[in-house]
Amino acid sequence: MCGFSGFIDLKDHFTEAELSRMAGVMAATLEHRGPDDSGTWADAAAGVAFGFRRLSIVDLSPAGHQPMVSADGQGVIVFNGEVYNAARLRPELERLGRSFRGHSDTEVLLEACRAWGPSAAVSKFIGMFSFAYWDRTIRRLSLVRDRMGIKPLYYGQLGSTFFFGSQPKSFASHPDWTAEIDRDSLADYLRLNYVPSHESIYAGLQQVHPGRIVTFDVGAYHDGSPALSEDSYWDFRSVARDGVRGRFPGTFQDAVDEMDGLLRTAVRDRLISDVPLGAFLSGGIDSSSVVAAMCAVANGPVRTFSIGFAEKRFDEAPFAKAVAAHLGTRHEELYVPAADALSLVEKVSDWFDEPFADNSVIPTYLVSRLARRQVTVALSGDGGDELFGGYPWYGFGKILGSCFARVPRGLRRALACSIRGLGPAGWDRLGRLLPAGLRPERGGDRLHKIAALLDLRDADAVYRVLISQWPKPHEISPLVTDRADEAWRGTGPDDVPDFLERMLYYDTLAYLPDDILTKVDRASMAVGLEARVPLLDHRIVEFAWRLPMSLRCPGGVPKGLLREVLARYVPRSLFERPKQGFEQPIAEWLRGPLRAWAEDLLSEASLRRDGLFDPGPIRARWTEHLTGRRNWQYPLWNVLMFQEWHRRWL
Repeated sequence: MCGFSGFIDLKDHFTEAELSRMAGVMAATLEHRGPDDSGTWADAAAGVAFGFRRLSIVDLSPAGHQPMVSADGQGVIVFNGEVYNAARLRPELERLGRSFRGHSDTEVLLEACRAWGPSAAVSKFIGMFSFAYWDRTIRRLSLVRDRMGIKPLYYGQLGSTFFFGSQPKSFASHPDWTAEIDRDSLADYLRLNYVPSHESIYAGLQQVHPGRIVTFDVGAYHDGSPALSEDSYWDFRSVARDGVRGRFPGTFQDAVDEMDGLLRTAVRDRLISDVPLGAFLSGGIDSSSVVAAMCAVANGPVRTFSIGFAEKRFDEAPFAKAVAAHLGTRHEELYVPAADALSLVEKVSDWFDEPFADNSVIPTYLVSRLARRQVTVALSGDGGDELFGGYPWYGFGKILGSCFARVPRGLRRALACSIRGLGPAGWDRLGRLLPAGLRPERGGDRLHKIAALLDLRDADAVYRVLISQWPKPHEISPLVTDRADEAWRGTGPDDVPDFLERMLYYDTLAYLPDDILTKVDRASMAVGLEARVPLLDHRIVEFAWRLPMSLRCPGGVPKGLLREVLARYVPRSLFERPKQGFEQPIAEWLRGPLRAWAEDLLSEASLRRDGLFDPGPIRARWTEHLTGRRNWQYPLWNVLMFQEWHRRWL
């Protein structure tokens, strides 16, 4: 796991020494991603420069140093991530006459690109990776990202420079860098809590899509021809479409057997390391399944790590401890005082160079920091919710989807109108007539939010609102136009007709790489820890999408298939409970210890600064939240994280 940055000078401004110096300065901003080693490489004739920071995992010797030049001197690479089947590919390359100086996966990747070309080579890799490969013979740069988008890779042309690298912060020291907010990206952030990877908050930048290769042909650029092209070597859309058309033919028990074997294989591949290795363990279905598979295939005791909070409804540490005891792991837990978590809120913008509002980044950072004291690599259970239907909104969305299919829109709108006939406070007063055990918390607020959903035209619109913090961002930001709102509305493919399955499809395309995996990457890299995600092995993803929902979630039970696999290793009594999010009590913190910080960022003067926001609707929600009349923690946190990021970077 590492970080790299590079650029192509398109006007021949700099000498080789100047190119190397700038690349080194840019890479130095990524030291947290790679604290063990650094390097630069430049070619003044082509205007290309690479800078690199290394976190040493496999082949700790100088033979693993990057940027790495191929044995024939014609290929150069900077690589972030791991290729787990490198040792199995190496003999094939040796038979083709490729020679090796060390045993790193970087060298296998590089020589594979030389032997087969980047596209053919990467299709053979099992792993998580982003890399930049320079072919000196044809003056072509290839930017490659793994199939699921586990590792980041930004690129874009600003002025006379083409930039590429692990994080945008590395570009800021270059004289051609300009930091201008992209309006459409701002709109999408306000809706989603993150910036989609096909965009960047910085105008002119974007990320390589998962499973794709972006090629920049320097010779074509200087000839005045289109220099930039994009190709796919693995496409999740095709995987989903083919899976729906060619369903798994076996029984539920067959599916459990297959999944058990695939998980063991994926975990075994991810135990390759020359440094200490462990796993995050929350006690939930996903992380417990990964740790159980680790214990089954590892040669020795497994280290596991979890954190706990004093607030019991946010504390999963006792569940993790029970699972660890049953599996016999060397378990370490840390209870985090609220003050320690609160102290990190203002540091989130340092870890992320784009605004990011998933508040679970703080516990993710804390468990990463705990693990880093003992290990350099940790396996994570991320991906199980998207593949096997684990999120709470799937159940709610399925109910609403069924309602939309059966109830005419006119009747739904009439019901919504009747709900809105009484304000949230009025519904709360009526709720007090119910016995205490049946009285919903902020029932009026929830009813009004349901009314807003009933008003929508179709089930896909419901999904978009469910995942949106500010469904109409142009109402709070004068920079955002209706055109950006329309541009975001993408309908689901006809090839995935089941609405519940389509929600999983949408989340795997966007929410998984752009929120969940971004969070895990930045939080773990902030402490120099490599996080590996075996449930997102592409072989598991392809298998999961061949399964109908009746096998993924039999009887409507979320993650029913994965639960059955886990039951082979852990008693059901240790994991059969409602899903618990990896979060903190943000709503209470905003009314209490974070109130002064939030009030500063949400003041009318702060919101009006730079003309980014209309304070009116934001201040109204802030007031309602403080009084407890309604709970607006998520949209408010969205604005707060943007404000904190803006104050730090612009």
